[in-house]
Amino acid sequence: MGHELTRIAYVEDEPDIRFLTEMSLEAIGGFDVASYETGHEALQKIEAFNPDLILLDVMMPEMSGPEILRRLLKEQALKNIPVVFITAKSSRSDIEEMMADGAIGVISKPYDPMTLADEVRLLWSNSPAKLAD
Repeated sequence: MGHELTRIAYVEDEPDIRFLTEMSLEAIGGFDVASYETGHEALQKIEAFNPDLILLDVMMPEMSGPEILRRLLKEQALKNIPVVFITAKSSRSDIEEMMADGAIGVISKPYDPMTLADEVRLLWSNSPAKLAD
């Protein structure tokens, strides 16, 4: 039996979206969420938070979501944490590319804050990573 999904790290540069997503995941989903504004901040702090899942915005100024994922995959302590992208770029080819990069799923923006936690939970429950514990 794999462990429960409780801790989510979230990287998003837009304060409004970050706040909404955090509220949605904490208030509705009951998750423990740590948010980061930039990829640099996330890469410095994620290991200490030890999340079960990482949610990444795709388009961010300094470091894109896929770039953050590439760096996470190089870190021994972080490379097995499942990653989900949240993005407005949701054409089939974009999604295929993100999945090929190693994401377990892609959530399209704008998403419904009422169902976001369920979407995340569903992706997590279908993810091979949680069986690896």
